[in-house]
Amino acid sequence: MKQLDVDQKLSRTAFADGPRLLADIGATHARFALQTAPGEYQSVRVLQCDDYTGIVPLLRSYLADHPDINLNHGALALANPVHGDYIRMTNRDWQFSTDEVRRELGLHTLLVVNDFTALAMAIPTFTPSDLMQVGGGAPAANSVIGVLGPGTGLGCSGVIPTVDGFVTLGSEGGHNNFAPADEREYAILQYAWQTWSHVSNERLISGPGMEIIYRAIARRNGRQVRDLTSQQIIAGALKDKDALCLEVLECFCAMLGGAAANLAVTLGSFGGIFIGGGIVPRMGEWFKESPFRTRFEAKGRFSSYLAEIPTYVITTPNPAFYGVATILSEHLRGRSGANTLMERVQHLHHELTPAEQRVAQLVLEQPRLVLNEPIADIARLAEVSQPTVIRFCRSLGFTGLADFKLKFASSLTGAIPVRHSQVRVSDSTHDLSAKVIDNTVSAILKFRDQLDVRSLDRAIALVSKAKKVEFYAMGNSRVVGLDGQHKFFRFRIPTASYGDSHLLSLAAELLQPGDVVIAISNSGKLPELLEAVDTARAGGADVIAITTSQSPLAKKATVCLAVDHSEDSTTFLSMISRILQLLLIDILTVGISLDESNKALVLERKGAAQESPRLLISHLDS
Repeated sequence: MKQLDVDQKLSRTAFADGPRLLADIGATHARFALQTAPGEYQSVRVLQCDDYTGIVPLLRSYLADHPDINLNHGALALANPVHGDYIRMTNRDWQFSTDEVRRELGLHTLLVVNDFTALAMAIPTFTPSDLMQVGGGAPAANSVIGVLGPGTGLGCSGVIPTVDGFVTLGSEGGHNNFAPADEREYAILQYAWQTWSHVSNERLISGPGMEIIYRAIARRNGRQVRDLTSQQIIAGALKDKDALCLEVLECFCAMLGGAAANLAVTLGSFGGIFIGGGIVPRMGEWFKESPFRTRFEAKGRFSSYLAEIPTYVITTPNPAFYGVATILSEHLRGRSGANTLMERVQHLHHELTPAEQRVAQLVLEQPRLVLNEPIADIARLAEVSQPTVIRFCRSLGFTGLADFKLKFASSLTGAIPVRHSQVRVSDSTHDLSAKVIDNTVSAILKFRDQLDVRSLDRAIALVSKAKKVEFYAMGNSRVVGLDGQHKFFRFRIPTASYGDSHLLSLAAELLQPGDVVIAISNSGKLPELLEAVDTARAGGADVIAITTSQSPLAKKATVCLAVDHSEDSTTFLSMISRILQLLLIDILTVGISLDESNKALVLERKGAAQESPRLLISHLDS
C-alpha cells in the first residue's frame, strides 16, 4: 500500500469512543456536524435559531436525526462571551447551564467556547486553499495572529503560539468605539448617534451595521430609498452595479480595514490578520480590489509596519468546526504543556521509518487507544507488524511497549480515562500500586463528569450561612466527617462530628432553623442515621447528604451531593468512595472560602509583625 493511501486511511480512523457533536451557534444560524474521525465531518446541517425556544430544543432537533448514534462528547462554539457554567446569550433570549445541558443530553463532556475563540484555534490548521490573500505581506513564523469577522456582530480574537501549541484570546474587541477616518464616516457616526449614545465597531462593521451605513449615506446623498438587507446591498453592488450600494460596500470595507489595522498593531500580528464571519466571503474576488487593504496600511508613521502584515479572507466552509474540534480534542487528550512524550513523538516523526511513522500517527491521533490496546491491535490498526511497534518504542528510547505505555500514561494528564483493573494475587508491588492509583483516578474522572453543579451551589450557600454545622457519619465514613469538622472550624463556624448512634439522636434533637447537618454514608440506608436526619429536619435544620443519589438518605436531605461509585461496603472495605467523599468536602471548603462573607476568615497572620496574609486554602491563587 502506498504511503499516501496509508496516511489517508489513518486520517479516517474512527474515534474509539464514538462520534463527537460539534456546533457553531450564531445569533441567526446554528451549524452542526458529527466529527467521526480527525478531519472527518459528517451530517452537516444548518438550523434557524428563530425556530427554537432555547439551546436544548435546538440540540435535540439536530440529534433527532441520529437516534442510533451513541454520543459521549460535544463542543459548542457560541456567538457570546463564555465565563463559567451559566451562560446568558446577548443576541437571543436564551440562558442555560452548560453542566445541566450536558446531563440532559447524556454526554460525558460538553464544552462551550466563544465562536471566535474556536475560529482562532482553527487558523493553524488551514492550508492555502482555505484562504484568499488580500494585498501583500508574508506571515512571520511563530508570530501572533489576529482574527476579525463581521456577521450578525463583529467577532474578534487572536492566536498566540507557544512551545506546545497555541493559546487563543477570549476577546470582545468588536465593542471598541468606532473611530471615523473621514467626513463621510463622521456623517455615518452622527446618524448612528441618533439611536445610540455609544457606537462600537460592531454597530457599523457587521451585517446590521451595513444596513445602517446604507441609510446614513442615502440621507447624506439626499436619496429616498427602501430599506435593504446586507445580502441585498451586496447583490445590488456586485450584480446590479447600483452606485449607492457600491458606495456602501466600499465604505464598509474601508471601515473593516481600519478596525483590522487597529487589531494588528494592538496584538503585533505579524502572523497575519484573518477575516472570517458571514459577510466578507460573499464579496468574493471583489474584496481584493476594495478599499480594505489601502485603509489597512493607512497608518501614518506605521504604514510600513502594517505593509509587512498579510491579510486573508477565510473561504473554507464552516471554519469554526475545525477550531472547536481541536479544542475538544485537546481537552480530551489533556494536553497542558506537560505532555513531553507527545511532543517527542511529534518532533521525531520525520526521523522514523515509514512503517514506524504509521505507529507514531496512531499515537498522536488516538492516544487512549494505544494506551489501552494490546500490541496485536495496535499493529493491526497501524497496518504494521508487531516487531515494528517494538522498534517504534525503541526508537524513542524505551525497552519495549510496556515501558513506553508506562511513561506514556504518566505523561498524559487526567483527561485520559484510565481503565479499572482488578488487582491479582500474582501482581508485583509495582503493578498493584499502578492499578490502585489508576482505579482511583478513573473513578475521580468519572465523578468529575457527573458532578451536579447546582446542588454544590446550594450546599455551599447553606453552609456559608449556617449558625452551626454538624457532621453525622458512621463506620468508614467517620474519617470524612472528622475531616470536614477540621476544615469548617477554620472558618469560625461552630462544628461538631458524631459517629455514635446514640449521640446522633441526642445531637439532632438540639438543632434549630439555620443549623446544617452534613450526613455521610456509602449506602445511605443506616437506620440510626436516617432517624437522626428525620429529627434534624423536624427541628428546622437543613441536611446535606453525601451518599448515593437513589438512597433513602438522599431522598430525606435538603440537598444531595451524589457519590454513585459502585462499592459494596458489605463485602468490600470501601476505599474509592471515601476518596470521592473527601473530594466533596474539599470542594465545599473552597466554595465556602470564595463566599464574600468568608473572605476575611480565609486569611490569617503568622504574627503581628507580618504584613502579608497567608491563604489557608491551597487551591486558591495567592
